[in-house]
Amino acid sequence: MTEEPPDLAATPLLEHALEQLRLEGAIFFRTELTEPFEFESSLSAIADQLHPGATRAIQFHIVARGTCWVAGDDGERHWAESGDVIVLPYGDHHVIGGASPASCVPMIDLVAPLPWSDLPLIRHGGGGAPVDLVCGYLVSDDPLFDPALRVFPSAFVVRLPIGAASGWVQASVAYAATENVPSNVSASRTSTRLPELVLIEVLRHHLASAPAADHGWLAALHDPVVAPALALLHGDPARRWTVADLAAEVAVSRSVLDERFRQVLARSPIRYLTEWRMHLAEELLDTTELGVVPIARRVGYESEEAFSRAFKRAHGDSPGRWRARR
Repeated sequence: MTEEPPDLAATPLLEHALEQLRLEGAIFFRTELTEPFEFESSLSAIADQLHPGATRAIQFHIVARGTCWVAGDDGERHWAESGDVIVLPYGDHHVIGGASPASCVPMIDLVAPLPWSDLPLIRHGGGGAPVDLVCGYLVSDDPLFDPALRVFPSAFVVRLPIGAASGWVQASVAYAATENVPSNVSASRTSTRLPELVLIEVLRHHLASAPAADHGWLAALHDPVVAPALALLHGDPARRWTVADLAAEVAVSRSVLDERFRQVLARSPIRYLTEWRMHLAEELLDTTELGVVPIARRVGYESEEAFSRAFKRAHGDSPGRWRARR
């Protein structure tokens, strides 16, 4: 069961920041897979070919039919089913596969060389159960997608509630399924606007539960003190951080660091870290098969008991029961 997201009317700063996102170069293409299958891709390696001048790209896959998994370089599989959206916010290397084991092939071997005069339709697999994806890419220089800040995991899955957001997803699937979809050399506004809307809705849903979404969380990415501190916390959430350690890494005093966090994010650095760990734990519980103990260690807790207590304080339920309800 997918829970309703927080009331986004209460997060005007998040809304405003997402509305101001500058996104370019968006297209869709279709991938028709059959079990067993497995392929690897790294979109940023060809970002400049997709969009001249780009050094990185954002990629997402809408699961139109079937079930599959995505894994970043950490190897952890995040499962997605029909209606879910797989997001690769930095275009990092990743692998997508199905329920059955298969040899992994490079995505570049499955498509014609760029530029595409016609939008590619990728077909791959062993002829078994079908898994259909609608894939999109976009380019943005916004700090939200800066790999150095690592606002997001390298690969994650978003499960949208029924409503406007899922409506854009379904519209995108229907649009990409039509015969004469524009290519990446097309100037069609429709071909670029739909991927933009999908990504914004997906991010809105994902970020609504992020720490301090209602207190300038995205604005903090521009703050000269808070932004590098966030990069450190996001980059190594399992580290036993203290305010003194964090302040030393950012080269400011503890008082300055604490003051900037409270002014920009309305909470202390350690409270932010705890909330960020719970945010990561939710994602891991919801889309992976990791047990509670490895998740606890992944987000900085040495024991299952300590993690369970912190999770229950944040969510009103134990990790196991929360996962079962999802």
